[in-house]
Amino acid sequence: MLSRRNVTVAVAVVVAVAWIASITASVAHQDPPGAASPPELRTELTAALSGRDADALAGLFDVPGSGGDDLAKDYVGVLKDGNARDISVQLAPDERAPTTVIVRGKTGAGEQFSYRLAVTSAKGRWTIAFTPPIP
Repeated sequence: MLSRRNVTVAVAVVVAVAWIASITASVAHQDPPGAASPPELRTELTAALSGRDADALAGLFDVPGSGGDDLAKDYVGVLKDGNARDISVQLAPDERAPTTVIVRGKTGAGEQFSYRLAVTSAKGRWTIAFTPPIP
């Protein structure tokens, strides 16, 4: 005959195993970061920057762990604080195999800005890396 303590321990173990299995399944079914092609990367990056969408932006970063979420929130915060507008993204040097994206726009004061970010590709996914682009 099972004691109340043994039943409680058995239920706790079953709940713990079920929780671990559900976390493992959800991680296994997440889409990998990045975009499926360079044009898609350009489109998604432009939309994320223009729309100040930190979640979409984080999904394009090649940043390990949860660092991409924090970085995207900070990045979007800077765009909001500067009232950035007219944002465009260009792939360089080759639209089909870029190594860099060039982000251009205007601040709320009308000053133009431009900067480069490195593009990486792995396992068929195209991402933005926060390492200096190699010319």
